[in-house]
Amino acid sequence: MLAFAANSVLCRLALGQQLIDPASFAAVRVFTAAATLVAIVLPRWRAHGRSGGNWRSAGVLLAYLVSFSFAYLSLSVGTGALILFGAAQLTMIGSALRGGESFTLLGRAGFILAVAGLVVLVAPGVTAPSAIGALLMAIAGLAWGLYSLMGRGGGDALEVTANNFIYLVPCVLVLGLGFAAERHLTANGLALAALSGSLASGLGYVVWYAAQKRLSAITAATVQLSVPVVAALGGLMTEQVTLRLVLASGATLGGIAIVFTQRASRR
Repeated sequence: MLAFAANSVLCRLALGQQLIDPASFAAVRVFTAAATLVAIVLPRWRAHGRSGGNWRSAGVLLAYLVSFSFAYLSLSVGTGALILFGAAQLTMIGSALRGGESFTLLGRAGFILAVAGLVVLVAPGVTAPSAIGALLMAIAGLAWGLYSLMGRGGGDALEVTANNFIYLVPCVLVLGLGFAAERHLTANGLALAALSGSLASGLGYVVWYAAQKRLSAITAATVQLSVPVVAALGGLMTEQVTLRLVLASGATLGGIAIVFTQRASRR
């Protein structure tokens, strides 16, 4: 969740200050993530051969990366967070319920508490969204929920994630060519995109895929509600500590803790 929060912040810093265009940000993010993961996994591939990848999960990841980058051109932070997490939670929890998972009564209360805390946290930044921005962020949330669910049944987290980013390299090259007229690059923008790719995306997604194998789909969906809280507590979504921040963060993290406790006791 620290990696996810950092990823959102880096993207907003780069695009909000117009240090780089969205297509280039997505491209650099993919390039650096692929390079970082290949450098780590290459000795294993040389010794044991490269495992096959999954084009479906790579395609879903591409939909998330591109939609997320372009959506924040016309959405406020608070509005984007609500749409993104709303779509992701509906996707993951809906799939979990269809698969036979369920909330206990206390677990359901914990999830509602976590969602309420998130709404209170981001409410000051919520504005009426543009139709295109809202649609793009909803697509990003749906894609991220699907990508997370695919990771639960995938193979080795490092190899799967490395293959996914390798598959995306030619895709983002084509994307960059398509938006060549809007290309805008600065050194700071490139640096932020590289950090987002190598650390927050590449290594962060490896950890997320590995962690999900030990979590139920409902728990994996719920814990992601902590990402805006992590960003806020780092002073990245607010300039000062306020009573609203403390209460909203406590509600979200407390609700997540309740869900974790209930899932653990059921197991």
